[in-house]
Amino acid sequence: MRTRTRTLHVPTADGRADAFAAFPDDGERHPGVLMYPDGFGVRPVLRDMARELAGHGYHVLVPNLFYRHGPAPVIELPEHIGEEARQTLFAQLMPLIEAHTAQRTLSDAEAYLAFLTGLPDVGTGPVGVTGYCIGGLLAVRTAAAHPGRVAAVAAFHGPVGADGPGGLAGLTAQVHFGHAEGDMTPESLGELDRALEKAGVGYTSEVYPGTVHGFTMADTDAFDPAALRRHWDRLLPLLGRTLSDG
Repeated sequence: MRTRTRTLHVPTADGRADAFAAFPDDGERHPGVLMYPDGFGVRPVLRDMARELAGHGYHVLVPNLFYRHGPAPVIELPEHIGEEARQTLFAQLMPLIEAHTAQRTLSDAEAYLAFLTGLPDVGTGPVGVTGYCIGGLLAVRTAAAHPGRVAAVAAFHGPVGADGPGGLAGLTAQVHFGHAEGDMTPESLGELDRALEKAGVGYTSEVYPGTVHGFTMADTDAFDPAALRRHWDRLLPLLGRTLSDG
């Protein structure tokens, strides 16, 4: 499916958030998907992933999480983020991540969802939300806060249990969590799965074999092509069975 892209500006309580959008080039309405990037933000690899997802029939919105500090990229990024560069970049990013409180997350989520579902070429049904690394946590917070609007949530190598079991209590969306091997202990994985069972949602929560944190990101040393394929093999069926054009 042919796709188009554009840069949009989402009105929020704290200003305008720049965002990248990718969508099918057919003039039809398609389900919306809010895609939260990792801490490095909107950049070529995230744009490529959004285009890939749009090619399967979705209108994808990728917001700049740190728009309060400037347009993306908020910090200068190398073409490839190696381990040494990663440490230097995170020293710059951590203050921005720490400033992005749960309250800001929920305020922004309301704005992003209202904007996405208000686009004329987005269907009237519920949306999907996906996220990577810190974006995975933001995806979970968004889905839990908007049970009637979010039908599917997926998070990859994200700290999805950071808010404790109570952070999953509001979920009604179907869930997929794809964890890196080093991200979860057996104990924390068990606690997370029990919280999902208590929430009463359909879910899969699995460790992707042989992976390290950040495995979906092709511009980092953590990238694992097989794990990225597995990510698509989990994400596309989840969206396919929960979202409709509306």
